[in-house]
Amino acid sequence: MQNILVQQARTSQGDELPGPTNAARFWRTFRRHRLGLVGLVIVGTMVLAAVGAPYLAPADPLAQDILRARLQPPSAAHPLGTDELGRDLLSRLIYGARISLTIGLLAEGTALLIGSVIGALAGFLGGRVDDLLMRITEIFMAIPSLLFLIAVVAILEPNVVTIALALGVIGWPSEARVMRSQVLAVKNLEYVTAAHALGLRPYQVLLRHILPNALSPMIVVGTLGIAGAILTEATLSFLGLGIQQPIPSWGTMVYTGQNYIFTAWWYAVFPGLAIMLTVLGFNFVGDALRDALDPNRVTQRT
Repeated sequence: MQNILVQQARTSQGDELPGPTNAARFWRTFRRHRLGLVGLVIVGTMVLAAVGAPYLAPADPLAQDILRARLQPPSAAHPLGTDELGRDLLSRLIYGARISLTIGLLAEGTALLIGSVIGALAGFLGGRVDDLLMRITEIFMAIPSLLFLIAVVAILEPNVVTIALALGVIGWPSEARVMRSQVLAVKNLEYVTAAHALGLRPYQVLLRHILPNALSPMIVVGTLGIAGAILTEATLSFLGLGIQQPIPSWGTMVYTGQNYIFTAWWYAVFPGLAIMLTVLGFNFVGDALRDALDPNRVTQRT
């Protein structure tokens, strides 16, 4: 019996982590999700645009030409038109992808870090620690997120770091609840009991055997969280509380472009489409990851 427990403890992590076979199954399931592939293309395009902005943008996003190029419709010189200051809209959209993706990744990274630590400790330690951490989580969940963000940007300078960290601080409770539920589900399995029987310290059991097998849902939550952070930042910018001019931001462009919706429709429409496509892309990828990382669905489809 002891040999069986030893073998389970030694192989549990290797069985759960994706090896060559599991990676092939993951990709086979993921590519069957057509919307997931569409989302992957959209997200990849946005990432390439953000990384290669200095090489892809046809003009300086801050260069103004009010006298000759103000509110010009889409043309060969300006494929997506210009704004009220004569700035090339395509160039500003490409550079705006940097702002949106940076805020989305930094905000969700912060939320995942805080939420994963609190959720893992609550689920693993249980008892009074669990009660205390969950009450703190519920307090944060009761705070209206938009009011919290408005208060933060009103007190501090509304730059990329400030907005991203504020989004992460207010967004971690959902990640904490998911991590806690996963830890509770994993910590009573046989191989975890075997690890305890071998004399491993609690933190070793948590880090080596529980967390690696509880991360799959967090990947999905993180992907969907990036889309939510991008949308929230666009909402703040639309309200005039996000990234300020002249820095190119999709939300700010929609906010300013609404004033010209009947005379220069392209000003608000194209940034709005960029926001919509990016959010849809991350949501599609998240749905595909959920299916590909779910062992029950993988088993059924293979």
